[in-house]
This record gives sequence, structure tokens and C-alpha cells, in this order.
Amino acid sequence: MLKEYEEKPLSIEWYEDACDLIARVGILPLAGLIPGHPSLDGVTPKEHWHTGTERDPWLWRARFPGDGTAAYGKFIKKKAVLISADWFPLVQRLLGNEGDPDKRYRDGLLSKPAWELYQLIRDDEGIETRELRARAGMKSPDRKKEFDQALAELQGQLAIVISGVKEKRNLLGEKNGWSSTSYQTTEDWMLLYDIERYRGTREQAKSELKLNMEEACTPEAAAFLQKWFGIR
Repeated sequence: MLKEYEEKPLSIEWYEDACDLIARVGILPLAGLIPGHPSLDGVTPKEHWHTGTERDPWLWRARFPGDGTAAYGKFIKKKAVLISADWFPLVQRLLGNEGDPDKRYRDGLLSKPAWELYQLIRDDEGIETRELRARAGMKSPDRKKEFDQALAELQGQLAIVISGVKEKRNLLGEKNGWSSTSYQTTEDWMLLYDIERYRGTREQAKSELKLNMEEACTPEAAAFLQKWFGIR
């Protein structure tokens, strides 16, 4: 499918075209991560980033999960990637840990900070970063690393997704300060957009995902992804 990407760079200027690309390639990193594979910043004009316009890919990153086009989070090598709604159940079956986070915590497979953050997110789906840090008692600078690591742990286990971005506003409703990332449990995000869990075995998921990669990716990208997903 990506012969055109191998022959000449893609150029995308509109959100709808980016959605189409995600559907075609299955996995799209925000920045260069996968050899021989497109990334959002690599296929969009640099001058459109951080402009606040409808052509701004930095704003699109919140729209993709917000309309169910793709899951968004630091799922691969702790880097932000978009995974299409069609591919996500397969990826979750392979990268997501078995059992719910409460059980994983009891079994020693999830750290206490990550478990505590998960409970807060589950109790307030769509909670934004600043509020999450405050409720977790991690607002002090010396706990920022612990907070970031716990969020990365939850995303790496596909327990949570980035659900969007919330603007900081003052009492008058005016934009005031930097926007903040918001989080949602994976279960709630999938339920919201009628994305069903994969019911097959891990081996079946590997076979389906391998076929998808071979059809959608360059050989170089497919090899990289198959190694990361443990597909042989």
C-alpha cells in the first residue's frame, strides 16, 4: 500500500486526509519512529504546526481519539502513536496485560502510583493532567518524574488512552495558559466508540496483525513492528 510513500513523500494538509492515512497504515507515530513508515509530522507541512488553525496537526492529535478514529497514547517505546480503531483490538490483545489493573496491582504487575492514577482516571473519565496530579498528591516538582512514569506505565500496558486536550480558561471563560492532556480508561474509550475487544487467542491476533502489516506497511516498517510486537 505504501509504494507511493517509498517513491515520494506524502503531503497532507487536511484532517480528513490524515484520518484516511491512519485507516490505511494502521499505526501512525506523531514523530519519526518506524523506519520506512510515515509519521504525522513527516507528512504534514511544518508551517501548519502550532498555528491554531483547522490545518494544524497539533490540534488534530486530540480529534483522532475524540471522534473514535484512532487510539492515542505512548504505546510503543514510550512514544506517542495513533492506532486505528480497526487495528487497536489486535494491538491491545498483544501489548495489553491480561486482567484488569486492580488484579495486576494485587499480583505485583502494576506499580502503586500507576494503580492509584488508574483509579482516579476510572472515577473521572477524561480528567486532565493538572487535576489528576493534584488529586494524586503529586503536584510537587519532586514527584513529577513519578507521575510521568506512572502515566507511561499505564499507557504502555494499554490501560489508558489520551482522550483529548482541554484548554485552560479563566473565570471569564477566556483561554488562559497552556492546554492540558486528558486521559480515559481504554475500556471506557472503546465502549464509547463501539470498538469490541478481540476475542481470539494471542496467536490468532499475531497472525491477523502480521497480515495487516504486510499489506499496509513497507517491508522495513513491517519488520520493525513485527519485532516490537513479538511476531515471527
